[in-house]
Amino acid sequence: MLDIKYIITNLDLVKEKTARRGAEFDFDTLLALDEERKKLILEGEELKQKRNEFSKSFPLIKKQGGDVETAQKEMKQVSERIAALDKELADVQERQRGMLLTLPNLVDDSIPVGKSEEDNTLYRDWGVKPSLAFEPKAHWDIAESLGLVDFERGTKVAGARFSAYKGMGAKLERALINFMLDTQSSRGYTEVMTPFLVNAASMTGTGQLPKFEEDAFKCERDGLYLIPTAEVPVTNLYAGEILDEADLPIKHCAYSPCFRREAGSHGKDVRGLIRQHQFNKVELVKFVKPEEGWKELELLLSDAENILQLLGIHYRVMTLSTGDIGFTSAKTYDIEVWLPGQDCYREISSCSCFMDFQARRANIRYRKPGDKRLDFVYTLNGSGLAVGRTFVAVLENYQLPDGRISVPEVLRPYLGGAEIIG
Repeated sequence: MLDIKYIITNLDLVKEKTARRGAEFDFDTLLALDEERKKLILEGEELKQKRNEFSKSFPLIKKQGGDVETAQKEMKQVSERIAALDKELADVQERQRGMLLTLPNLVDDSIPVGKSEEDNTLYRDWGVKPSLAFEPKAHWDIAESLGLVDFERGTKVAGARFSAYKGMGAKLERALINFMLDTQSSRGYTEVMTPFLVNAASMTGTGQLPKFEEDAFKCERDGLYLIPTAEVPVTNLYAGEILDEADLPIKHCAYSPCFRREAGSHGKDVRGLIRQHQFNKVELVKFVKPEEGWKELELLLSDAENILQLLGIHYRVMTLSTGDIGFTSAKTYDIEVWLPGQDCYREISSCSCFMDFQARRANIRYRKPGDKRLDFVYTLNGSGLAVGRTFVAVLENYQLPDGRISVPEVLRPYLGGAEIIG
């Protein structure tokens, strides 16, 4: 969420950066609400001052035989007006906050201006595309032929876009999770395991609500949400808290299942594991000082890339354009892995810096030693990695001519030393 004072002071800049996203926002109504807020505060303060003065003078009026009844009647009217003003002010502030919650973050000047993913730019790549001496298969064919994933029974149990891993498929998925957590822990992240259900305040704090409610799975009885990513509970672990500067940066990694309706993706990627309603992910979350935000984003990106490098799988990093970047992000890198069975790149991680956008929504601040002022932290997060898509990448990049899978060396200790699946 953007600071209203910053918006007013830098109105032209905020309007211009919002337009870069192709987003529309009613700034006139927002500013009108702010003027109304200020008027209500001013009138309320004047009346409260009048009430305080009366409280001091009333004993004298009574002592001197003044018109006590008229004075009391007047002060009753003042108190009633103050109560009405407080109610009006609360309503205006709520409406203003509601608008601010729908205003996207300001994009960083370093990202490309564009209208869609077609305008994303290559930041760097790693490795080379594998040159297979046979016609590569897509992961859904490999998974079914080796009995690793049962798409049909997964659909029977829960519906479309749900799958059931089994046998070595389930073990490979679990091996990837443990490998990712162990690797990120060795790079300075503290592992956490959080609830997979969160309240509306947590979803609002990280920006999923109110804008993306249609993509969420909500439990109607108690108002809790199945998490779309571990970013939500991990970030909100510190909601409403004041952190010590000496503790920054705070770095967490977390495994969780993720639940998304994919409301805007009807008809896309209907086969396989690319776009599921439930999938596993290892998330990386950082809380850092503002002056270290951009450096920490580069380090976060390297931490995510390291998983693919250890697996020996070719990928590229794209800088998202203003037309493709997420609502809450100021700058995002997407890591896209090469899938020979589909002859294309697929996103496997998004690494983002939100500046203080989420911290303002969740009220996460820090204190410098000897300084009474509190500042908002910068939050960052990235997938380290999306486990199901890494599963896909291993199947398609390590497939053998006979249909079996060669197990990447770094995963073999997690699979009892197995070198081949199939």
